Amino acid sequence: MAISGILRPGFVQIRVLDMPAAVEYYTKRVGLHQVCEGPDGRVYLKAADEFDHHSIVLRRAEHAGVDLMSFKCLDDADLDQYEKRIVEYGIAVDHVPAGEQPGVGRRIGFTIPSGHRIELYAHADQSDPKPYSHNPHVWSVEPHGMAARRFDHALLYGPNIDQVTDFFVKVLDFRLAERVDMPDGLLAVWLTCGMKAHDIAFVKYPEPGKLHHISFELENWQAVGNAADIITHYDISIDIGPTRHGITRGQTIYFFDPSGNRNEVFAGGYTYYPDSPTRTWDETEVGKGIFYYERKMNDAFLSVVT
Repeated sequence: MAISGILRPGFVQIRVLDMPAAVEYYTKRVGLHQVCEGPDGRVYLKAADEFDHHSIVLRRAEHAGVDLMSFKCLDDADLDQYEKRIVEYGIAVDHVPAGEQPGVGRRIGFTIPSGHRIELYAHADQSDPKPYSHNPHVWSVEPHGMAARRFDHALLYGPNIDQVTDFFVKVLDFRLAERVDMPDGLLAVWLTCGMKAHDIAFVKYPEPGKLHHISFELENWQAVGNAADIITHYDISIDIGPTRHGITRGQTIYFFDPSGNRNEVFAGGYTYYPDSPTRTWDETEVGKGIFYYERKMNDAFLSVVT
């Protein structure tokens, strides 16, 4: 049986130190909506422009960081085909029953060579607020905060990203949209499973399982400026921006949630087609690739992870 279609980003589960502070930040400042709180204390959030039950899961923990990143496939039968591929590649798969997270069907999970847990699933209930699907207005509830439209991607840090890239391309049918090559080898990759510049990215790092940032898409460059105003007004810890990437071309600003997890809001970025070549940066222009306007590397941006 063939796999019926490509994957797309699903939800990400992140660890937070202070749940009330995190919920207030993600709902009032980033502009998400709280869907529900589970019996185990996890809180489920989404952007108003997303149909599925949730895209962000907050889990109370002693240390910030990421627990898992998930991708959604089209049909439940696809999970069996992906499991077969993953096992044949040499990575063990475990199973998470339907209902372990509210509104989400059965999932398969596995740990990739960078030390990160990835999960795949096919079913998610819809939840409110969600976009209109009949005579659809631009929005169903008035935007607030930074007006995040969706959870877009995560950038993860860990070792063995050559193997990670090979796995995502050969097993999960991602494409390598962009890469950074340094004299000592591959530094970073941007992988796409659709027509976006990337849906997940990895940077080489000695410690496994680290999070660099989770990213939310905004409507345009003006919205990025509005996010900068909110960051300043509420004294949110800022990392860098507003600025622009050469890699992906996204217009961006980086800042930190109350637990120290880095967030990004961005607009723009190029369209990727399946026959597009991989765009490659090397050590002579990598500074411009990361921050196009500043044209230099930023040590704190590259080294601070959770």
